[in-house]
Amino acid sequence: MTSVTLPPLFSAQDAQGGDPFAMAIAAATEGCDAGLVIHDLAADTLRAAIVFAPDVPLAQATAMLPNCGVGIQNALGALAPPEVGVHLGWDGTIYVNGGICGALRIAASDPVDDMADWLVIDLTLSLWPASDEMGLTPEMTALYAEGCAEVSAVELLEAWVRHTLVGINAWADGGTKSLHREWVGLTHGLSGEITAAGQTGTYLGVDESMGLLLKVAGNTTLIPLTAILTRPV
Repeated sequence: MTSVTLPPLFSAQDAQGGDPFAMAIAAATEGCDAGLVIHDLAADTLRAAIVFAPDVPLAQATAMLPNCGVGIQNALGALAPPEVGVHLGWDGTIYVNGGICGALRIAASDPVDDMADWLVIDLTLSLWPASDEMGLTPEMTALYAEGCAEVSAVELLEAWVRHTLVGINAWADGGTKSLHREWVGLTHGLSGEITAAGQTGTYLGVDESMGLLLKVAGNTTLIPLTAILTRPV
């Protein structure tokens, strides 16, 4: 079993080859404590999911998705060589040196009066290329193919949780202002015409809850982060 050391109030559980996202959703549904981190550290992929217990309406709590994105960027910034560039898509896509290297997903319980009982953020990060023929999928990449072979999956998981916790504390103290500022400087592909959550329009920015603002057919359209929630089965 992989030994993982996390900050206080977080607990690690090895998925032992299972799907951390599905396992975290099941554990949250059963009433597990917030801070549970279920992980699967395979040779080629890092997968992990964190359970949160929101104390704000779901529309605000979904800010954990970009917060966890900033957390993985900061973690890689601390562990990877300085020439490695990490950027984020609004939908949770993670880019390393311009190629898609992984993604974040978000799930939540069905909210009652807009308050969710739990929220789960899932991280998948490619460590090793799925094929030696990377030229066949030039838009995809893997961490070790981008000069990060010395980055330990365990250290990266631990750093992700630590940096995410820093972001959570800043968010709890001052709202999304600092998150918005940091996230905007890390975005990828947010210019001109883009497609998100089934809608295509011109990118205008994000609102105070990190919802996406698009100009569609001459009108400003808000796509909240709740639009990309994964619903429990």
